[in-house]
Amino acid sequence: MSNQAPTLLSPLPNTVLRLRDSFNSGRTRPLEWRRGQLAAVRRMLVENRDALREALYADLRKSGIESDLTEIGMLIREIDHTLRYLKRWQAPRRVRVPILMGPGTAQIVRESLGVVAVIAPWNYPLQLLLAPAIGAIAAGNTVVLKPSELASHTSSLIARLVPRYLDQSAVAVVEGGIPETTELLEQKLNHIFYTGNATVGRIVLRAAAAHLTPVTLELGGKSPVWVDATADLVSAARRIVWGRFLNAGQTCVAPDFVLTTPDVAARLEPLLTDAIAELYGPNPQSSPDYGRIINDRQFGRLAGMLNDGRLVTGGVTDAAERYISPTILADVDSASTVMTEEIFGPILPIITVASLDEAIAFIGARDKPLALYAFTNSSETRNALLSRTSSGAVGIGACVAHLMVPGLPFGGVGASGMGSYHGGHSMALFSHDKAVLSIPARPDVLGLVHAPYERRRTRLAHRLITRLRSNRKGCNPS
Repeated sequence: MSNQAPTLLSPLPNTVLRLRDSFNSGRTRPLEWRRGQLAAVRRMLVENRDALREALYADLRKSGIESDLTEIGMLIREIDHTLRYLKRWQAPRRVRVPILMGPGTAQIVRESLGVVAVIAPWNYPLQLLLAPAIGAIAAGNTVVLKPSELASHTSSLIARLVPRYLDQSAVAVVEGGIPETTELLEQKLNHIFYTGNATVGRIVLRAAAAHLTPVTLELGGKSPVWVDATADLVSAARRIVWGRFLNAGQTCVAPDFVLTTPDVAARLEPLLTDAIAELYGPNPQSSPDYGRIINDRQFGRLAGMLNDGRLVTGGVTDAAERYISPTILADVDSASTVMTEEIFGPILPIITVASLDEAIAFIGARDKPLALYAFTNSSETRNALLSRTSSGAVGIGACVAHLMVPGLPFGGVGASGMGSYHGGHSMALFSHDKAVLSIPARPDVLGLVHAPYERRRTRLAHRLITRLRSNRKGCNPS
């Protein structure tokens, strides 16, 4: 035995080891434990609603109602939906077996993964941290929560609340910035869930490859909006403005640009201006419902985009408050910065095209977006967009609202992400579906295909297999 003193581990590896020991003990497997933890998260949200609203206001100047709608309320609905269906989602699923293997039985058993890391962004610092955690806990995992250091007030509050409400041996919060995130990614984890930008997403993937750790990436991209002459343009303008300028435009599924024909663009411009005034008043800077940019770096980046087109409305900035007014740009060059980068702020460009076909070609020539929106009353147009474009989600007549449906999967495709969650999709994401086949010793049905391959046995096996192939309806294809 060596006399060398053991190397002292830093707190983060010790935290992961503690969570792994807890998982290996079986503590998190029972449905009662899972239900209890989900109920505890719900209590945490309800009992600390005012403090959470204050933290979100301090970080992003979110109004209380917006915090209830897009953060606290969404999480409560997600928990309630999960508690309602948890037992059903966890139950083993029977699968029919081929005739050759009767009287055997087959089933799919859902098992927990282990230690899951959730790395959250700053734009919805509560919802995008806890929504994946709800699924991970429901699936019986232990969880490391890594809130964004940029939303420091929310991060600090979560770090204080979680140990008070949740099982400290199974759920932990790790605060910090790039060094802490880097160290977390170096640990041997069973799943990494990251929400953020594609640049960091690639870093996460590279780090996960060292341990062959499965990864879910919820990224972003430029989500287009198609508007045509058949739409109710007044309603479309109002819904586009709400989706674009919610959280001061700092929403990954916000409409990033409008695609429409020149005649519709001319009619839409004043309606978008009117909708901004309707939602945020004549001076959005004084509106209690309009947020602020997260930090000076993001403010400077966005301010640099304001000259990328003809100003329809907005363009007002206040660096001291990190305020940028709701801004509409027209006559935008598709090669400009505002069209080549994800905006992630309160700027909405309008791009004119000659036709729907040109719009679809425009969308297809770029990375697959996290969402695509359409305002049209033409079923042919809807079908064309659904069949000829690819995106994480599609909203017909609404922007952003698909996130509020717990049964719909939320996730990207291609450059906008991989994997999806919410509701039962979260349960599937944070579980492994284990195939289980059980065949009794008698009768020895497998003897028909064992060596030695006597002619009689082979002929009988061949007839059974042929019969099976001609009667595929009798076998569950899943």
